[in-house]
Amino acid sequence: MALPASPLTIGFDAKRAAQNSTGLGNYSRLVIEALSCHADDILCKETIDGGKADTAPTRLCLYMPDPRRTDMLGRLPSLQGVELKFPRRRPWRWLRALWRVWGVTADVVADGVGIYHGLSGELPFNIERARGVKSVVTVHDLIFLRYPQLYKPIDRWIYTYKFRRACNVADRIIAISECTKRDIMSHFGIPAEKIDVVYQGCDPAYAIPSGTEKRAEVRDRYALPSRYVLYVGSIEARKNLILLAKALPLLRDKDVKVIAVGRRTAEAERIDAFVDANGLRDRFRMIHGVPFADLPTLYQMAEVFVYPSRFEGFGIPMLEAVTSGTPAIGCTGSCLEEAGGPSSLYVHPDDAGALAAAIDSVLSDETLRHKMIAAGHAWAARFSTRQMAADLLKVYSRV
Repeated sequence: MALPASPLTIGFDAKRAAQNSTGLGNYSRLVIEALSCHADDILCKETIDGGKADTAPTRLCLYMPDPRRTDMLGRLPSLQGVELKFPRRRPWRWLRALWRVWGVTADVVADGVGIYHGLSGELPFNIERARGVKSVVTVHDLIFLRYPQLYKPIDRWIYTYKFRRACNVADRIIAISECTKRDIMSHFGIPAEKIDVVYQGCDPAYAIPSGTEKRAEVRDRYALPSRYVLYVGSIEARKNLILLAKALPLLRDKDVKVIAVGRRTAEAERIDAFVDANGLRDRFRMIHGVPFADLPTLYQMAEVFVYPSRFEGFGIPMLEAVTSGTPAIGCTGSCLEEAGGPSSLYVHPDDAGALAAAIDSVLSDETLRHKMIAAGHAWAARFSTRQMAADLLKVYSRV
């Protein structure tokens, strides 16, 4: 890895890090935290010509359009080398959305940024004209092209234009899975040599066992049953939660219940109708608005985690589950095997019987259960924040 002769200054499109509580926001914050905590240590330990070299501290500049909307940055610990940047000139203070895609470039140059990283598939429209600035873009998924029927035509057009353009002008592209890399190559015609796969980790909180008091508190707050199957993710058609509802009456153990945690959409009404029609109301419950602080405990107390999504860019809930020490079951057809690892179980996204059989196996076979937990912990160790930082720095070194 080539070390910088002067401080490495990286700029980030940090809108979602500041404003989004899940998904792209979590990824953005994880990137920032990983680099803040580990970049200087990793760079200082790199060997040049057989010797060690010291480097100046890394600067991380977070570009955000609205100083009044930074609440989600509170999820980050106290970080070193992080600078918050907002629109500083007229008219951009009033045209914040345009600043993010156009006006920010002048600020990036003025701040001495060497690499600008678009964390959510986008880059400023004039970034290629920024003198001395290289660009990197992370693409999470191209689901809007895989499942166009799930998106409004105008949204699909906008996403396609922005993502394709970002991939074409970026110096390097980061895909969060091999599956996403294949989609970028297929849909946008980008050569494989321009794309690096960098796996994301999950918050270290999932690996910390919850204490007895915290478990009791969470169990009481959500009136959790003694044994439950957990789902975490937005409740939308693509996530295929209906498959778990269909598998529930097929389980041998009729005392086991389902707890589904996630943002409610119109799909929840369809699931409610199925649950009511099949007499499952006392065994299937959806919970919304769960704060992050309770999620690790919800995972750790579950008998098994099920993520029946038809397609994901990576499938972070699978990794969160195995990190938490909970056996995980996912669906085939996208990239969930990359997140859950070979020790997790996988079924076809339309086979409720196979899902029920997989859940029954985990619930009844203690040997299998312990094997999945141990192997899951080993798999999760590959996704540490330090490893993520090292992989990101390798990408940066290539530009």
